[in-house]
Amino acid sequence: MLDTKKKSIEEYNYALPDERIARFPLEKRDESKLLLYENGSISHTVFKNIADYLPEKSLMVFNNTKVIQARILFQKETGAFIEVFCLEPHTPSDYVLAFQTTGHCVWKCFIGNAKRWKSDVISKHVTIGTKDVELSARRISEEEGTAFLVEFTWNDPTVTYSEILENGGQLPIPPYLHRETCERDKETYQTVYSKIKGSVAAPTAGLHFTEAVFESIRKRNIDCEEVTLHVGAGTFKPVKSDTIGEHEMHTEFICVRRSVIERLIANDCLAVAVGTTSVRTLESLYYIGVLLADRNWTKDRELKVLQWMPYETTSDITAVEAMKNILGYLDATGQDTIKADTQIIIVPSYKFKVVKSIVTNFHQPKSTLLLLISAYVGDDWKRIYKYALENDFRFLSYGDSSLLKVD
Repeated sequence: MLDTKKKSIEEYNYALPDERIARFPLEKRDESKLLLYENGSISHTVFKNIADYLPEKSLMVFNNTKVIQARILFQKETGAFIEVFCLEPHTPSDYVLAFQTTGHCVWKCFIGNAKRWKSDVISKHVTIGTKDVELSARRISEEEGTAFLVEFTWNDPTVTYSEILENGGQLPIPPYLHRETCERDKETYQTVYSKIKGSVAAPTAGLHFTEAVFESIRKRNIDCEEVTLHVGAGTFKPVKSDTIGEHEMHTEFICVRRSVIERLIANDCLAVAVGTTSVRTLESLYYIGVLLADRNWTKDRELKVLQWMPYETTSDITAVEAMKNILGYLDATGQDTIKADTQIIIVPSYKFKVVKSIVTNFHQPKSTLLLLISAYVGDDWKRIYKYALENDFRFLSYGDSSLLKVD
């Protein structure tokens, strides 16, 4: 693992011309290009044909998280604008409870123009139907260097925080798009299967799927299951350290139903992961199963996959055995879903446990997402990206897609 940590991030750099960044989606989601990579062979087609390149009776796993309107813009009496970017709930920390809470909550946030906002309370009016609700925010403390704890209060006890965000917030499209959020983004920056609120960035590999694509998938007897990983703002950040080992991954919340675990076991724990977030969720499940091998199956146990656990843990249990440990834990604690935090980083030298194939977009240079792709296809990532650049592929969140298969 020492050699992995010492790898220079510069090895995962490439020249991405500005004009290749897709700033807006295509009119039809499934008309995007689909690069096909299989054991070194590269070609391409149109995304709507993806089912033709998936083996019958495959198991596809999707991340059903939904992007929240996490950016709240306040204006102080001095005229200064303060942007509060809600990252994750603090009090209550449970996502469902946080969105249902009324009157008061605390979130971990990024703050734009923080030097102009010290200890005073800032407010804005939010129109919700016929109601005029006053939302106030107060900085409580600084946390983890760049993030702050912010207390929100509002004067209508019938209004939930979910309604506050839906009516008073803005959708946080990626900063590398270099434009403001537009009304259309509220639809196009969500997958058609998004359900569970909590992300501040979309699982963009899923943006290409339409009902027509799902119909073609069903005709090939390919099963689809859903997991939840709430994507954090760290997904926007390129690695700024010189080496991989110096980069600290952000923590993300995952939630997976028992039925998904059972379906994975039935499929010998071989899955087609739609997006890097699904990859991180599926691979994290294996290491949660490793943690639970000690049979310490108590409901209040904190389950967290630390960043370097896959490289520092020696375990010879199979993926199926790991999933059975999770089922045992759910049985013992009377739960129907496994909830955990993951900080997993997937970089070259990583050994995949569950993921058989990956559907993914084209990522930023020197990003943890590109490191993940390199972990899967090796140095062929350079050939893949060279092919995409030479064949007019569109890059990043609203860009084109790829189907990667390695035996």
